[in-house]
Amino acid sequence: MRDLRGTVAWVTGAGTGIGQAAAVALAKAGASVVLTGRRKPPLDETAAAIGKAGGKASVAVLDVSDAAAVTQTAAKIDAEHGRLDILVNNAGLNILERQWNKLDPARIDSVLGPNLNGAFYCAAAALPIMRRRKDGLIVNVASWAGRHVSYMAGPVYSAAKHAVVAMSESINQAECVNGIRSCALCPGEVATPILDRRPVPVSAEDRARMLQSEDLGETILFLARLPNHVCINEILISPTWNRGYVAAMQQPHAKAP
Repeated sequence: MRDLRGTVAWVTGAGTGIGQAAAVALAKAGASVVLTGRRKPPLDETAAAIGKAGGKASVAVLDVSDAAAVTQTAAKIDAEHGRLDILVNNAGLNILERQWNKLDPARIDSVLGPNLNGAFYCAAAALPIMRRRKDGLIVNVASWAGRHVSYMAGPVYSAAKHAVVAMSESINQAECVNGIRSCALCPGEVATPILDRRPVPVSAEDRARMLQSEDLGETILFLARLPNHVCINEILISPTWNRGYVAAMQQPHAKAP
């Protein structure tokens, strides 16, 4: 497995959930981690957890839907570290209004901005730095909804995450000759704060059965530790107790006669 000591990782949406877990896991393994997100206090909490564990982290407030700010952040990483080995494209959100009859341009843009445009902006900013060293890994945190159109996730989120999966593979098609790998990580339900934006509340019992942020952090660490001649193009991962499967089993047509 690859030694991550001396490497530099940029994790977006690093203040909570999957981003926080990925940042902590990478830092514990020896990477210097740049933490970005829209709110500084959660980023500071992640940095403190990394410092307590003996890792290295720096914080930069960033809205990934701001293309100019993304470019400036990447330039700062390059100037301070001279390299970028890993990008975890994790920043994203969803809205409560997930039905077509409740959508308007502002709500659509609020989802596409961070989930799709932001992922593109960060990848485009990271790739030139990675090309110089002929090495780099981009992990695009997509979703189960990026493979299976989901009524629960809503049309905008589902479309954005499908596009992220396509974007990720297009990076592999173009950048494999430059030693750069991209993985679309497509988790099912994860017990993160984004669940609080669900139209229907999720019980504590159901959250305990879901994937946990740390599970995804370890998955991202696994990808980062693989030798650079290995590309895992996509990972589709779900809880064993898959609420979608369980709901289907409870339908009348699924029951034994």
